[in-house]
Amino acid sequence: MRPYDPDSLHIYDTTLRDGTQQEGLSLSVGDKLTVARHLDDLGVGFIEGGWPGSNPKDAEFFDRARSELSLHTAQLAAFGATRRAGRVAADDPQVAALREAGTSVVCLVAKSDLRHVERALRTDAAENLAMIRDTVAHLHAEGKRVFLDAEHFFDGYLAHPDYALAVVRTAAEAGAEVVVLCDTNGGMLPGRIGTVVSDVLAATGARLGIHCHDDADCAVANSLIAVEAGVTHVQGTANGYGERCGNANLFSIIAGLETKLGQAVLPPGRLGELVRVAHAIDEVTNSVPDPHRPYVGTSAFAHKAGLHASAVKIDPDMYQHIDPAVVGNDMRMLVSELAGRATLELKGREIGLDLSDERDALGRILEIIKSREAAGFAYEGAEASFELLLRDEVSGRQRFYTLESWRVIVEQRPGGEVVSEATVKLTSHGSRHVATAEGNGPVNALDRALRLALEKSYPGLADLELVDYKVRILDGRQGTGAVTRVLVGTGDGRSRWDTIGVDENIIAASWSALEDAVTFGLRRQGERPDPAAH
Repeated sequence: MRPYDPDSLHIYDTTLRDGTQQEGLSLSVGDKLTVARHLDDLGVGFIEGGWPGSNPKDAEFFDRARSELSLHTAQLAAFGATRRAGRVAADDPQVAALREAGTSVVCLVAKSDLRHVERALRTDAAENLAMIRDTVAHLHAEGKRVFLDAEHFFDGYLAHPDYALAVVRTAAEAGAEVVVLCDTNGGMLPGRIGTVVSDVLAATGARLGIHCHDDADCAVANSLIAVEAGVTHVQGTANGYGERCGNANLFSIIAGLETKLGQAVLPPGRLGELVRVAHAIDEVTNSVPDPHRPYVGTSAFAHKAGLHASAVKIDPDMYQHIDPAVVGNDMRMLVSELAGRATLELKGREIGLDLSDERDALGRILEIIKSREAAGFAYEGAEASFELLLRDEVSGRQRFYTLESWRVIVEQRPGGEVVSEATVKLTSHGSRHVATAEGNGPVNALDRALRLALEKSYPGLADLELVDYKVRILDGRQGTGAVTRVLVGTGDGRSRWDTIGVDENIIAASWSALEDAVTFGLRRQGERPDPAAH
């Protein structure tokens, strides 16, 4: 592993600028400050805060950052364009906004594709180079560290290589510390990226960076190939946020650099924070975490096939490319009709059950799982229900009450209001309880009635809360007579668990999931089961 040196290979995050261009993603100034703190906690080298001359929100961010953002590892960078054609850099308002943003680092964007110079900027090749030279030299003279993003570089290099190289040379000679080669359209493949980077490095001798978009699903690979080819500055965004298909996922790049290429790019011990930071930023951006994201997703080290589980039981490295703990993740075994005995043994180990000598019980459990999954159950999404099944078959069924009956009435009242009323009758520890409750739906009413019936025996139920409810129709061809799968999420303020119910009747399926949720919650609280319950 090459020792950590933040200046030998820059890790440059552009979530707060390029990442916010993602459709449906909008951050307040407070959100941007929070994301910046998370990125600094991870240990990235540079955080691009936005474009201070383009909109009031970014101007406010840089203003508040001066007093509210205390960075320990990262340096804040301001982003903006070179001066406009026919102007002087020192007098250009956009350049002034960069100069006054209060950052020690400025990242300029400039056209490096001659077609964009002529059609988008509507100027000529010589003036574009003058714009780059003047702006870089001016900000460098003002004491700024200047990076330059050569926009559309790879497309421009393939069409007019001499001009693209002239952009790199001009920026470097004017004082740009790094010239970043941008795959702005995201269409390049790794082989071409590596070849172009090597050629540009040999032709110019400039310090080069890489900025990739993911339109061909190669942004991370392209970034890593570019590092191997000689770039020493890598740009990306948290979780791959960005316009169209997104930017290169900086978290995957960091993990790849550290675990595959032997390059320490975060301060010692910070790589283990990768999962936490990735999920924390998803929370701030109100994004649903993708469970299949490499390294940080909840499914990144999840094993479902029985053959895989058998190998993992012997040696986890047989089906895992790294130890998940290195990035702060965990290995998970998924239970389904594809499971074998090894899967069940490993799941038992997760919850503290030694099943190595329970061959008969494992056989019964496998048959139950296969039968139930054929009927519509899906235990990989309801691990609390699976744990109850496992414990029942190995240690004997333990429950907290005996159900006598439940019923639900849905009534439309005068004025159009629809109210659900549920009644639950049960016996717990020798006492019979009858409880009735209203709710804003039949499941909510059942949940309330069940809690009322049990609250005297188990006052800890007050800490449990139904936090999620999902319904899936398993065979829509049968219309309203189709089998229904219900998943219920329950929490106690510290953790969450998921349970499942399947039935042709949606209320019966919901009741089954609710019963498992309550039973699992009471077990977690250490409550005493009712020995007479059945």
